[in-house]
Amino acid sequence: MSLKNFLLSKVFFKNLGLALAIAAGLLIILLFWLNIYTRHGQSRPVPDFHGLSIEEAAKLARKHRLHYQVIDSVYTNTVERGCVADQNPKPGYRVKKWRRIILTINALNPEMVEMPDLIGLPKRQALALLQTSGLEAGQLRYIPDLSVDFVLKQLQDGRELNKGDKVQKGSVIDLVLGKGLSNERTPVPDLTGLTFEQARRAVLGASLNIGAYIYDNTVVNAEDSARAFVYKQNPEYKEISRLQLGSVMYLWLTTDSTLLPVDSTLVNLPDTADITIRLQEN
Repeated sequence: MSLKNFLLSKVFFKNLGLALAIAAGLLIILLFWLNIYTRHGQSRPVPDFHGLSIEEAAKLARKHRLHYQVIDSVYTNTVERGCVADQNPKPGYRVKKWRRIILTINALNPEMVEMPDLIGLPKRQALALLQTSGLEAGQLRYIPDLSVDFVLKQLQDGRELNKGDKVQKGSVIDLVLGKGLSNERTPVPDLTGLTFEQARRAVLGASLNIGAYIYDNTVVNAEDSARAFVYKQNPEYKEISRLQLGSVMYLWLTTDSTLLPVDSTLVNLPDTADITIRLQEN
């Protein structure tokens, strides 16, 4: 039989139809298997593991049919030691069943760092060095001295620290600075529209301290407090206003932009790295 006659024969069309049916069947089986394997349309929100112990996190993961893996540890004051400090994916993100959630726990033993030598440094350089060392600036205390705004002592809870002393990472370090032999005064900064962290840096940069800060009723959780901004300060900002070095300022914060003065807008300060670089250059 010639090829032409074979291609036009019933046997060829019968075999062709059978082959197409088998291929279609295999395709349907493959799609069905992929649908089961990928659990299409069966995603579920990731629960919030923040603040849970490892045992509690394991129970929560099983309840939601998820796997978890602890890959790292950090030290933070936001949760108890040995509890979950961070997770990936974040709470609410939708994942398939039995997917792996990466957990970061708060270290059982706090991380220690060496105290840098701030004695004799200008205030701005000392603040930048504290930050790069993983420490936090506390109160600025001023005493009469020939120098102005140079560090004379570095203290933790009233105890004087020396270079190389081991302190817990994130510790608050108070600085004793010289204020000259006369009544040195500094301008009152305008803090309106700044977040608390931005305002704190501005206050310290002006050789002042934050006495107290109050959040209004629009701030109900940590996320609100992070984006809240200053809408009132005491003393108030005036171009001619001056305060003695080390004086205290009081702040009121909110998330309600209608509380801002009409001529004020929310502002963003340069990031820490930019500030540090410029301080070192100065």
